[in-house]
Amino acid sequence: MNNGIIILDFGSQYNQLIGRRIREMGVYSEILPFNTPLQDILAKQPKGIILSGGPSSVNAENAHLVEKELYEQGIPVLGICYGMQLTAHLLGGKVNKGEKGEYGKAHLDIIKESSLLKGVTQNSIVWMSHFDEVGELPAGFELNAKSGVMASISNEDKKIYCVQFHPEVSHTEEGGKMLENFVFAICDAGKNWKLTNYIEKTVEEIREKVGDSRVILGLSGGVDSSVAAVLIHKAIGDQLTCIFVDTGLLRKEEGQKVMDNYGEHFHMNIKMVDAKERFLSKLAGVDDPEQKRKIIGNEFIHVFDEESHKIEGAKFLAQGTIYPDVIESQSVNGPSAVIKSHHNVGGLPEDMEFELLEPLRELFKDEVRKVGEELGIPHHLVHRHPFPGPGLGIRVLGAVDAEKVRILQEADDIFIEELYKNDLYEKVSQAFVVLLPVKSVGVMGDERTYEYTAVVRSANTIDFMTATWSRLPYEFLDTVSSRIINEVRGINRVAYDISSKPPATIEWE
Repeated sequence: MNNGIIILDFGSQYNQLIGRRIREMGVYSEILPFNTPLQDILAKQPKGIILSGGPSSVNAENAHLVEKELYEQGIPVLGICYGMQLTAHLLGGKVNKGEKGEYGKAHLDIIKESSLLKGVTQNSIVWMSHFDEVGELPAGFELNAKSGVMASISNEDKKIYCVQFHPEVSHTEEGGKMLENFVFAICDAGKNWKLTNYIEKTVEEIREKVGDSRVILGLSGGVDSSVAAVLIHKAIGDQLTCIFVDTGLLRKEEGQKVMDNYGEHFHMNIKMVDAKERFLSKLAGVDDPEQKRKIIGNEFIHVFDEESHKIEGAKFLAQGTIYPDVIESQSVNGPSAVIKSHHNVGGLPEDMEFELLEPLRELFKDEVRKVGEELGIPHHLVHRHPFPGPGLGIRVLGAVDAEKVRILQEADDIFIEELYKNDLYEKVSQAFVVLLPVKSVGVMGDERTYEYTAVVRSANTIDFMTATWSRLPYEFLDTVSSRIINEVRGINRVAYDISSKPPATIEWE
């Protein structure tokens, strides 16, 4: 899609947030690597270009740069943080190495209002995260605001605006107003992004692409695969066959729920494969997390491959790939450092002779949820928390067996049920229970017990790159702990995880 706002990615953790903020205004945004050739950027006829923040220094030997001609195209430019330093550096200003850096909240002292800062309150709070700072302005630029450092500069004639803070984060009180000033007043962008239009357009594209062929899709019950399935089903009906693999590592009664929700409610053609014994036998005695992930991933691929060959005339393989997956795969630094194998079961065999169908690849997660609701998927299903591809295989720490899975399913079900009951489920981002390979002594009735320890985990996050532990009420945690210990045979102790990410990850394995 053309005539949107292009965001050039310099490695900022907030890139996706910038893109989402703009789409929330009804304007199409697209994130591209910083080294995308200028001609490719211009071919998209952008109404404006945003240069994101980033972790490196413009003075570094291998600094991430853009072509200087970018600033001569008559297209408005907004440089954020690293984007401001880069602009100053390329256009003849000077960037100094900061004495101590500036992180967190600062007050914006407006010296001369620019089109970007129009209507912004004096001394409003902005969010800083930088080490270097602009020391000398390029020719033609003026200082608009400071916060101890130069915080906002502009060249109104060339429509170039820069800020040293992050207007896209919620901590910047009037960041939304600044972005609106840029998108509408400065760029004159039209409202060209509406999800109902996206559904209609995508349905037509799927029909045209698929024709009379058949499509197969691995349905997991998660948000992305479910929304992709319903969208494709809307387009081609029974030409879609969903394969649901019950690995034996899913939530309690997940298989039946998927069949009820999507088979019965949406009348979709779903083939359910009971592969519980197959997965558990492969995992027997394996306690290394990476090895478990690989075993689960490989076995899923084998099962899916076997089942897909039983479907005659299948030409397309549909996947619930979403825009953050695309951004991550095209990142200029390559995908982020591997902390562990990807959360989702991935990597279908290269020799699977199917064409890919990815109807959600332009959407952010919150947009996928909105599309799901537009398609009639019940609210509670499209707002489910993320669930890892390897499932409970990585939430049972250590070796996995059927009994441990049963114990964890029961405990997890109680926790989730209580979150819903107390109207807390949608106030947290991801919640689950972990079963430790640790037994401890307890007393139940007049008997001593020697049973497992469960850990309750709940995290709050915007982008899952960073997260804080949820401040759940003590009374609530007391209820959850009592119910798990009293109702789940095999657990006699419950702990609550109060680690944030970083340094911890949200999942334990």
